[in-house]
Amino acid sequence: MVAESDEQAVETDAPGWKPTPEAKKKATTFRWIAVALWIVAIIGEAVGIFWLLRQRVYVGEEGTFTRDPETGLVTESGVTAIFPQWAFIALLVLLVVIAALSITGSVLWKKANRLDPARKSDKARFFVQNQLGAIIAIVAFLPLVILIFLNKDMDKGQKATAGIVGIALALLATYIGIDFAPASVEQYTADQSAVIQILGEDEVVWVEGGKVYHVCDEVPDIQTGSEKLTGTTAEAVAAGKYRLTLRFASELKTCGLPVPENADEIADALREIQAGSENTPLPAPVWGDDVTPPIVVEDAAPAE
Repeated sequence: MVAESDEQAVETDAPGWKPTPEAKKKATTFRWIAVALWIVAIIGEAVGIFWLLRQRVYVGEEGTFTRDPETGLVTESGVTAIFPQWAFIALLVLLVVIAALSITGSVLWKKANRLDPARKSDKARFFVQNQLGAIIAIVAFLPLVILIFLNKDMDKGQKATAGIVGIALALLATYIGIDFAPASVEQYTADQSAVIQILGEDEVVWVEGGKVYHVCDEVPDIQTGSEKLTGTTAEAVAAGKYRLTLRFASELKTCGLPVPENADEIADALREIQAGSENTPLPAPVWGDDVTPPIVVEDAAPAE
C-alpha cells in the first residue's frame, strides 16, 4: 500500500509519457539538422532540373540552310544537340549526393521520433511525422527522374544509366525513410504504466548496448561489466533503450521480487502495443493472496 499523496502523484502523471528535457532538446536538434539536409537535397534537385539537364552542346555546326517549299520556313540541317559527357557525370554525382542527404536526414529524423514520438491518436500527424523521410525522398527524386527520361538531348545509354541509377537511389532513400515500427506516446505510456504497477515506481535499469531496459540490476542480461544505470523510463528512452523487456517476469523472479499471476498476459499485451496495436488494453497485475502489491492504483472515474 502507498500513502494517499503518492496515489495522487501517480494519478497526476497518468495522462501520458513525456520525454526528458534533454531528450526533447536532442530530438529538436536532430530534426533541425534533418530539415537542413533535406532542403539542400531539394536545392540539388532544382539545380539538376533547371540547370544541369538543360546543358547541351551542338555538333555539326557547319550545316547548310534549306527552305521548306510548303511552309516557306528555313531550317538548318546537319546540326545536332547532345547532352555533354561532363554534365552526364555531374548528374550521376548529383543523384548520389541527393540520396546521401535524404538518407542521412531520414536516419536523424527517425532517431528524433524515438526520443520524442507523436501520439498515435493524432493519426494525421503520427503518419506524417513518422513517414516524412520517405515523403521527402520521393519529392527529392521523382521530378528529376521523370525529366531524365523525358530529356531529348541524352542518348539512349546516358538516359538508361542515369534513369536506372536515379530509380535505384530513390527506392533506397524511400525505403530507409519509411519507419516500419514507429514509436508512439501510447507505447511508451504502456511500458511506463507496466513498470509502475509491477515495481511500485517508475525506475528501471539498463546498460550501454541493447535496446531494452530491465526491472532490476541482478538479471543476467546486464551482467556485462558495463556500468549499470538506473532512472525513469523516460531517462531510459533518452539513453536509447526504447522499450521494456518482455521477459520481466523471469527478471522479477531472479531478483526476488513479486511476480504477477498474469505476467504472461501483461507481456502479450505489451508485445501487441509495442508492435503498434491501438486497441489492446494493458491488464492490471493480479497478485497472489500472500503477496503485498508494490502499489495500488485505483481505476479512474468514468468520464461524464
